[in-house]
Amino acid sequence: MFPRAFSLALLRHPTTPAPVVRMIEVHAALTAAGDLELAYCLRGDMARLRIPEPGNPICAEALWEHTCFEAFVGCPGETAYREYNFSPSGQWAAYAFTDYRQRDETLTIFTPPHIEARLTAGRLEIEALVASDALPPLAAKVGLQIGLATVVEAADTIDGSHSYWALRHPAALPDFHQRDGFVCRLAPPPALA
Repeated sequence: MFPRAFSLALLRHPTTPAPVVRMIEVHAALTAAGDLELAYCLRGDMARLRIPEPGNPICAEALWEHTCFEAFVGCPGETAYREYNFSPSGQWAAYAFTDYRQRDETLTIFTPPHIEARLTAGRLEIEALVASDALPPLAAKVGLQIGLATVVEAADTIDGSHSYWALRHPAALPDFHQRDGFVCRLAPPPALA
């Protein structure tokens, strides 16, 4: 298990129903080496959720179309940020942006995150480790601003199959890219500051 810096509960966006999800918690920490450790715990009726089956831990597109755990990571004072997607299948995605939804096609994130998923009765846990070289370059000096989020796909609801969860929802519609949603602050580890 990863060491935990803190635990935060994600909030469901009010426009998206989620009758089969009881709660989602996230633990986050920066290690002494500058890696980002994340642990998500979704509690609910797992039989009524669509959860991707374990597969090859490869980079994949459109993971957010199904149950997926996400982190949006930037540095204070910077408009650039990164997006990481972690699927229960072990698949992942990483994107760089220069500003709000402006993809930086010149930046490739080479180091894949390490993902572990555990599914038990009433609980889905995802642990992800994002290496320091995949984080924004100033993270080791100024720390991080993080938006933590989850997309949950239900199998049997009639009023919408997806619910959207985040630390904060600053817009009328779900939008995890809104910088006002990056409310988690992690200081750089003392060894790196």
